[in-house]
Amino acid sequence: MPGEPPPPSDALYDKAAEIADRHLAGALKEGDEIDYLVAVMMIEAAVNAAVDLTSGPDIVVLLKDLVRQVEEDSADDED
Repeated sequence: MPGEPPPPSDALYDKAAEIADRHLAGALKEGDEIDYLVAVMMIEAAVNAAVDLTSGPDIVVLLKDLVRQVEEDSADDED
């Protein structure tokens, strides 16, 4: 039974982030005064799609890491 594939490289994360940022920017512009709601719904749509593409447990790990990053950034902003 093969092991799990290695995690994506930093270059792949960077490429994925670039694609996502480009499309998010367009969606936020289109959302105009409801841009904040569009951003939240983009998160929900992305999570649902990611679960369909991989697995719930894989996405939970990634989301926990994202939450940790947000909490660290918030703590840094308060200093």
